Amino acid sequence: MFKIFRFFVLCTISVAFASIASAQKFTTIDYPGATATTLNGGPNQEGTSVGGYTDNFGVTHGFTLTAKGVMKSFDPPGSTFTSPNFISPQGVIVGSYLDSGNVSHGFILSGTKYTVVDAPGATGTTLGGLNPSGEISGFTCSDPACGIFGAPTTNHSFVISKTGNFKFFDPPGAISSFPAVVIPSGAVVGSFTDNAGGNHGYILDHGKYTTIDFPGAIFTEVLGGNPEGDVVGLYVDTSFVGHGFLLKHGEFTSFDFPGATFTDGTGINPPGIIVGAYFDSANVQHGYVRRPKPIS
Repeated sequence: MFKIFRFFVLCTISVAFASIASAQKFTTIDYPGATATTLNGGPNQEGTSVGGYTDNFGVTHGFTLTAKGVMKSFDPPGSTFTSPNFISPQGVIVGSYLDSGNVSHGFILSGTKYTVVDAPGATGTTLGGLNPSGEISGFTCSDPACGIFGAPTTNHSFVISKTGNFKFFDPPGAISSFPAVVIPSGAVVGSFTDNAGGNHGYILDHGKYTTIDFPGAIFTEVLGGNPEGDVVGLYVDTSFVGHGFLLKHGEFTSFDFPGATFTDGTGINPPGIIVGAYFDSANVQHGYVRRPKPIS
């Protein structure tokens, strides 16, 4: 996955399941000439999503995808790997990149201006989300490259206030964590690893943590959320197959791109359009957009 970390109070999390295979429309997204593509965040209210693609030389770049299907590649200056993770309603993009020394830095792209963000004292830094108030979610990494090359890394969540102050946190019992997004209310959704090695999603809303586990899964990871309280992510079943999921109004829904061997969900907007990535039967990675079909 290119997304390096690969609101709402929920009073209860239902174990009810729903099938949305007949109520959705998937579209494959492949950057022209790429060997692998993923969508990591969006679409925003203008219909623009962000993602990453790998070229024939094995270099990963960021790109934007507009509602009209126009794609544009970009990379922060001096980067060797780019992962844009979120695009705001105003079109501001946050993510991370590796420099020539394979150190991960957060970045903010507003128009054509890049701002580099490094958490104080961090070995590596990644940014994951941005809300309209200017709060930014992200995490620190013990591995300088934040695990891009497969090295083990311990991560810790943070939120940057609109005045630039860092607040670091981990869910109770976590030995590693990352936030996916921070929504307009200030609530944060993300994932954590406990001291037994289990992986779970979390919601932090006004100091209260709620754990998210897809029913029956051996692994759950929350990768996106929207202001309405909908959450998307990835779960792994007992056969070690990865599926996308949506958590809406306390009800879990599993979904897979048709014919895929692996699917995740990385972003969702207020109308319920989901983006993410899947692997086909030839083990090639593609991005996708999932649009709910109108109810007739």
